[in-house]
Amino acid sequence: MKRLFLAVIALSLPIIAQEKPTFTQAKIKQATVYFTGAALTHTASANIPKGTSELVIKNVANALSEETIRVLAPSSVTVLSAQFTNQYMEEYDTERYAPALRRVQDSLTLLDNQLKKCRNERYSKEKTISFLDGNNALQGNQDGIALSDIPKVMDYYTSKRIELLNSIDEIKTKEETLSAAITKLNAKLDTNLSKQEHLSNGKIILQLMSPVAQKADFQVSYISTQATWYPSYELRGEKLAEPIHLLYKGQIAQNTGVDWKGIKLSLSSGNPNKSNQFPVLKTWFVQTGRPRDFSNARMELRSNAAPLADLSRKKIAKDEEVNMEESTMAHYTALSENQLNISFDIDTPYDILSNGKVHSISLQELQLKAAYKYYTAPRVDKEVYLVAAIEDYSKYNLLPGEANIVFEGLYVGKTYIDPNQTTETLNITMGNDKKVSVKREKVAEKSQTKFISTNKEQIFTYDIILRNNKKEPVNLVLKDQYPVSIEKSIEVELLESSHASVAEETHILTWEVSLKPNETKTFRISYKLKYPKDMIVN
Repeated sequence: MKRLFLAVIALSLPIIAQEKPTFTQAKIKQATVYFTGAALTHTASANIPKGTSELVIKNVANALSEETIRVLAPSSVTVLSAQFTNQYMEEYDTERYAPALRRVQDSLTLLDNQLKKCRNERYSKEKTISFLDGNNALQGNQDGIALSDIPKVMDYYTSKRIELLNSIDEIKTKEETLSAAITKLNAKLDTNLSKQEHLSNGKIILQLMSPVAQKADFQVSYISTQATWYPSYELRGEKLAEPIHLLYKGQIAQNTGVDWKGIKLSLSSGNPNKSNQFPVLKTWFVQTGRPRDFSNARMELRSNAAPLADLSRKKIAKDEEVNMEESTMAHYTALSENQLNISFDIDTPYDILSNGKVHSISLQELQLKAAYKYYTAPRVDKEVYLVAAIEDYSKYNLLPGEANIVFEGLYVGKTYIDPNQTTETLNITMGNDKKVSVKREKVAEKSQTKFISTNKEQIFTYDIILRNNKKEPVNLVLKDQYPVSIEKSIEVELLESSHASVAEETHILTWEVSLKPNETKTFRISYKLKYPKDMIVN
């Protein structure tokens, strides 16, 4: 029976050996970052045995879409299946840390054990001294020792106490030595870990079949949700007669668990998570029904994509931003455009660590030919804004994004570039100009309220005063408005407009104004409201 048992074990050993997985580490080569997510490409090599085997590719993203995994293998190797996990048992994995780090960790474990033994020994000796100090046998009473034995006991007590105290001092010295060595090794370990490439917990498990034992090279790609980028801009203007200098930037962050070092980086405006199935209309039936009662309904919001922690644009702290040199990367960025999206290919190898911090990369530098004009609508805002009108802006492949404005060497604020406009020109606000002023004042003597029969009439009159305090002439667009009635009982009439262009549907008045240096111009708007006197009009 014993021989039969040993035979079964012997026969099972080859099977167990065949089931032992092979481990290899992936090296990231390329990343295409989308607004939400990134397509990552890795390479890996491994010695695979003949027959079926399991290959564990380590250091892939901690979170990825398993259905997006793509594996390229040699023609002689068949990939039977591919799975993702970040909780794979690593009992066979002896390469989690480098040998040098393992030696440091082993030394730390040994020193920690020695330090614990020293502390235990010191504690025991300190308790022994406390016991000797608390012993009342030296009082010489009836229950104690004889008076003739007291000198012997005193000699023992003295010598034993000195021995224990000396031993405790030696132990304390040894503890200090061990603690210093542990501190030094911990510092060495921290330094080595900081230099070591960050390894993720993500793993892709491949089931393979090979006709022969061989060394095989693999390429693995997938999509992870733990990365993002968004465009931003810097607008610089010096003089109104000169073009706008636009610096096109990409703000990138990733928390995939894999450090991107020396990779080929691309930024795309596409959406890898969007369905590519075109919509099909079905018959739309109209029918009667009862409104649903939501008083006791329970609603849940779910998302298939894992949230990208601390990577929201609004949550990114400025002190976490990593600003790169703006004048360099733009020269190594190629813009490619197809019918579906825009992508920027950065030819220079790039490093982005998996820490959630934002990296600012310069993508392009453009000179935008712009026609400048000033704009003001004093009814809602008492400022005069400088606006740059850019024609044929679609050729610049701009994406919606926030822009910092620097004009005449001074930072003047932020604006938002929205190229998804239906107008032929892209209007970009360059900030407000304090040297061009506007005032909107009510003219009291031309404004009145009176009652006629059952009606109430109100006349409102305003003067709009523009002044150019600059040394050069300016062109300005002035806008104002009077109310539009949506009720027949309320009549609205424009009395005076100072030759403005009036939009009949919106009642918006527009003036195209030219102001010479130090020139002031005044425009008047007056309108009348007539409505039943018992009505309250806002």
